[in-house]
Formats: sequence, C-alpha cells, structure tokens
Amino acid sequence: MITEAQIDACVKDLFANIEFTKEPAGLYDPLRYMIGIGGKRIRPRLCILAYSLFKDEIGSEILEPAAGLEVFHSFTLIHDDIMDNADVRRGVPTVCRKWDDNTAILSGDVMCIDSYKRMGKAPAAVLGKVMELFSNTAAQVCDGQQYDMDFENRESVPMGEYMNMVGLKTGVLIACSAKIGALIAGASDQQCDLLYKFGYDLGLAFQIADDWLDTFGDQKVFGKAIGGDILNDKKTWLLTRSFEKADADCKKRLLEAMGMPCDDEAGKAAKIAAVRAIYDELGVGDEAKAEIVRLHGVAMDHIQGLGVSKIRIEMLKHYADALVARSK
Repeated sequence: MITEAQIDACVKDLFANIEFTKEPAGLYDPLRYMIGIGGKRIRPRLCILAYSLFKDEIGSEILEPAAGLEVFHSFTLIHDDIMDNADVRRGVPTVCRKWDDNTAILSGDVMCIDSYKRMGKAPAAVLGKVMELFSNTAAQVCDGQQYDMDFENRESVPMGEYMNMVGLKTGVLIACSAKIGALIAGASDQQCDLLYKFGYDLGLAFQIADDWLDTFGDQKVFGKAIGGDILNDKKTWLLTRSFEKADADCKKRLLEAMGMPCDDEAGKAAKIAAVRAIYDELGVGDEAKAEIVRLHGVAMDHIQGLGVSKIRIEMLKHYADALVARSK
C-alpha cells in the first residue's frame, strides 16, 4: 500500500526535479520562478492520492500527468494575477510585477502548452479519456474566470450564480485531478465519478475558505495581501451572503464602503476595514466557516461507496481536512 509519506515525498521530488526548456530565458525563467515559489500542490497530490487508492506502488505513468495539473494551475494563476493587477503571490512578487504583463501573458501561454504535453504522457489505454476530461476542464476554468470578471461589473449576484462560478473556476480542476488519478490507476467508471464528485465539492469548500482567508486571514499564512478581493470588488461568498442578509440601510452602507477610493495605501486600508466591519456586523465570516464544514461533509459522503479499505478512505479524509484547515 502507498502511504501518505510516500505521496508527500513523491510530490516533493516531482517538483524539485521538474524541467522546462532553457532558452529563450526571458520566456522560460518565469515558468521556473512560478513553479519554484511552491504552493500546496493540492492538485497533483490529489491525483497521486486517488491513484494510490487502487495501486500498491507509485508507477511512472502517473507522474507527468500529475505534474501537468500543477503546471496548468500555475498558468491560470499567472494570468489571474494580470487580470487582478496583483502584486504578491505566495508571499513573493507576481510574474507580472517581477517582469511585466507581456512577459507574463506569453510565459503563461507556454505554461499551458507544457501542461498538455505532460498530460499527453498518460497511458495509451486511457489517454483519450484523460485528454477529453482535461480539455473540457481547461475550458470550464476559463468560463469560470470570465464569470468572475463579469461579476465585478454587477452590484450583486445571487448565491447560485456565485457557486456556479467557483465550481467552474476552482471545483472542476480539483475534481479533474482526482478523476485522472483514478483513470490512470484503472478504477471503474463509478469509482472515477465518485472521486470527481468528492473533488468538486471539496473544491467549493476550498474556494470559500480562500474567500474567508482573503478577508480574515494572516498574510504570512495566506501568502498574499489580505483584502485583495475587497479592493478588486470581487464577488466572494462573503459579499454575496452579505447582500442576501443586509437590510436597506446596511446594503446602502455596504455599497458606499465598496465605492470608497483606494488610490493609495491609506485608502486601501480604509476600504478593507469598512467592508470587513460590515461583514462582522452581519456575521458572514462565521457563516462561511459553517458552509466550509458542510461542503467538506458532502465531499466525504461521496467516497463512502468507493469500495476501498478504511485506511485508504482515511487518507482522503486527511487530505480533505488539511485543505480547509486554515479557515476552520
């Protein structure tokens, strides 16, 4: 049986030794930089974990597809940071700040291409299914990002629309990671589908946790500046729930807080504080934490019918717990 320690060591080695084309350096150095700054590696870790539910050893056939998931995710972050005008990612300057927007766009493009090359190394027996799932997921992630940007121009959005957006932007790639691991391991269609559902609902919980951390977290732990979603008028779970709960007076104050100028650091701090005070007044921070716990439970319900040993189910539980632990 593959242990959690073996999976951790595999993921560490995989990204310590990952290689990209060396020249032109101006194109590929940002790729090395982005992968080198780390991250939780939650997608490749889940891919290998799902694979390990049905295998007793980590085979070479899972490594490149698992790496491809992280490379693709990193590509989306490079482009997200351009669109969000973000300064910091994982505690260091974003690619668009360390270099420039044009470099970030082109390096992101080649990172996306690289992810497909790695995914294309999946075993021939399941390559068609893997590539179809990965390509559909990649398109869905773009759909989610577009909805996210569209929402910035709306005063508020219904919770159903918000959850659909985060399902596309975040949930489907985590779900895809679990299913690809199961596909490559030779799991049944039912097992693959259950793991997809597990990853999707866990992805929703993870995104709400990310929303919570952006407002209430510690920058040293979170890895990027606190309050970025507020400054960019992003429709987060917190903001969406606030509009649902607010009476006319509170909604007016919330809109006024969102409209505060933030041209300098003092203005930014004032806007973040004003919006956060209304979140505290409405209690949406605690409600978000309760919703994270609920979705975590829904995700765990999906995997009870996998038909694998309890000790392997426990590994999935440990993974799920760790994913949302910072906000619980």
